Amino acid sequence: MARSQQSSQGNWHLRKLGQYLRPHWRQVALGTLALLLVNLVGVRIPLLIRDGIDELQVTFSFNRITYYAVVVLVLASIMWGMRMASRILIFGVGRQVEFDLKQRIFQHLLGMEPSYFATNTIGELISRATSDVDNIRRLLGFAVLSLVNTLFAYAFTVPVMLSLNVRLTVVALAVYPVMLILVRLFSDRLRNQQLRVQQSTSRLSELIQEDLSGISLIKIYAQEENERRAFAELNDTLLDANLTLARTRNTLFPLLGGLASISLLLILATGAGAIADGALSVGDFIAMVLYVERLVFPTALLGFTITAYQRGEVSIDRVEAILTSTPKIVDAPTVQALPSETVSGRLEARNLNFAYPDSKTPALNGVSFTIQSGETVAIVGPIGSGKSTLANALPRLLDIAPGQIFLDGQDITDIPLADLRQAIAYVPQESFLFSTTIKNNIRYGEPLAELPEVRHAAKLAQIAPEIDNFPKQYETIVGERGITLSGGQRQRSALARALMVEAPVVVLDDALSSVDNQTATDILNNLKTGTQNQTVLFISHQMGVAALSDRIMVVDQGRIAQIGTHDELVRQPGLYQQLWEQHKLEEVLL
Repeated sequence: MARSQQSSQGNWHLRKLGQYLRPHWRQVALGTLALLLVNLVGVRIPLLIRDGIDELQVTFSFNRITYYAVVVLVLASIMWGMRMASRILIFGVGRQVEFDLKQRIFQHLLGMEPSYFATNTIGELISRATSDVDNIRRLLGFAVLSLVNTLFAYAFTVPVMLSLNVRLTVVALAVYPVMLILVRLFSDRLRNQQLRVQQSTSRLSELIQEDLSGISLIKIYAQEENERRAFAELNDTLLDANLTLARTRNTLFPLLGGLASISLLLILATGAGAIADGALSVGDFIAMVLYVERLVFPTALLGFTITAYQRGEVSIDRVEAILTSTPKIVDAPTVQALPSETVSGRLEARNLNFAYPDSKTPALNGVSFTIQSGETVAIVGPIGSGKSTLANALPRLLDIAPGQIFLDGQDITDIPLADLRQAIAYVPQESFLFSTTIKNNIRYGEPLAELPEVRHAAKLAQIAPEIDNFPKQYETIVGERGITLSGGQRQRSALARALMVEAPVVVLDDALSSVDNQTATDILNNLKTGTQNQTVLFISHQMGVAALSDRIMVVDQGRIAQIGTHDELVRQPGLYQQLWEQHKLEEVLL
């Protein structure tokens, strides 16, 4: 059963390799043709040398020596040129497949939902998109060239050797079955050890990526020594994995090379007697020696080829695990384009339910509401009550079932994702900025926007005066994840980026938590007065700012507990009244 599974898995790997190579079949065919010519010429040269030696034993002539030398030189030059062409072509295919795979992986990852990246670490994904793809490139370059060359070498050389002398051929090739048995014995061990190396590399890459991203936190908590120990432990594991693999390789390869050389010794010992008995001419003997020499190198190289293949198999599994993962949030077959020029921004939820995987308690339970176009609605409630889940559900960052959320009366699951997300400008709790200028960050959704438009968005987000005080103003590089900016500056820059696209709906998921109340109030007033027809959902713990909204939704334990204006809710006994009283008490204490 295990052997059958291994055979099936091996066939699957070969099919995958065929799929990778299919778009480049012409280049593969030309490279294979070049290798065919190389081996045909390579078989002809020893026969030519044989003819020359046998002829010159009978009648020595300088002209004949010159003739044979020139012909051998011409054939060797042709062989060299064809070999170079085969390497350029086949190695080039490896590079093309590397390019294709990286494009496919990146394209596929762009289509995955955010929850995918919560269960698959960034370091691991980066390792697969770089190191593993590089291994596949080596497999499709070096390994394919080596295997094809070895097949041609044996296919053309062995029949000619048999035609010269069957006994010497059998003696010369007697050790080769032993070599194949060695290769079979070491194959599984090499594969498992290579898998361990790849996994250790991924874990080390993940640690490096996390530590560099959180370097400020490491320094704040003085955890440099702990991180050094963690890195040393993973690095030691990787070293051990590499050394184990190296010991196996350095055991196998010399054995293969030694066995290949033994065949040459056997033919020398046996051939001398055949020449003495007159059963073999000197020319035939020299040709046999040259043919054995032709087989020694590709046979000895078989060990390297097997290692490349084993490494490539592991990497194919790891890369295909990404490419075969199915996005959960995709366009339905029945989607209808959203007429962006007529979207008013009316939102409606009808008995909205959602539960996270492996969670026994629903994050949203029977949520229903209607938000009119142009309305500003604040969403408040305790931590963990479902506010962020609701915010993520609107642009379908979560896998929401059909018939629960509607935009302008159209089910959001029937709207193309691109159209839906262009209609909803979403600013999450964590404001991510790219390591480029603040201008490029703000105009990320509108890359061709001019500076006046960028300034206007920055003004609405209350970040313009601070940008003007930067030495390079809008050309200031914000650093990795916006590290050169304060938390409030990052949040307002992210808000400016959302306002830049002028979407009909703006969703702020506690996006001003690092901004003082006065600034947050000014921003909300700008949104209410400056965006005209935009619908604004404002999730916040800042009760004073939330009170400025047209209406307030109070969420508790995944349900809408209360809904109304501030004046209405503050007079009603309930959660909002408690939150408001707590807010007033905090103001007094501060």
